[in-house]
Amino acid sequence: MADNKDYIVCPEESGSINISEEVIASIAALTTAEIEGVSGFTAGLGKDIAELLGKKNITRGIRIEPREDGIVVEALITVHYGFTVVDVAKAVQEKVSAAIESTTGLKVLAVNVRVSGISFDKDKDKK
Repeated sequence: MADNKDYIVCPEESGSINISEEVIASIAALTTAEIEGVSGFTAGLGKDIAELLGKKNITRGIRIEPREDGIVVEALITVHYGFTVVDVAKAVQEKVSAAIESTTGLKVLAVNVRVSGISFDKDKDKK
């Protein structure tokens, strides 16, 4: 494969199946974004600067770490004010793990959630 993406290799009897880490991160990001209480993702400074320059990345705030017996997902999120942080984080863990396993067949060993901030809805202040 000519591109520079990293792949999770699933050997099968009739050949191997290669799933891009970006595909898995996209599944995790889309699932996380749908969870009530999650207001967004955070990422490192380099990714934040890239977005300012117009390079949007749906997988921002999601990292995939392949292991021999499965994968570990790390999600860096912000939570809406008024939601219980631990409940939102647990929902992320459960739903992301289920989505990845049902979509790819890969074993999710862990979903580590880092809550790096709280967001405040500005429209609520105006009411």
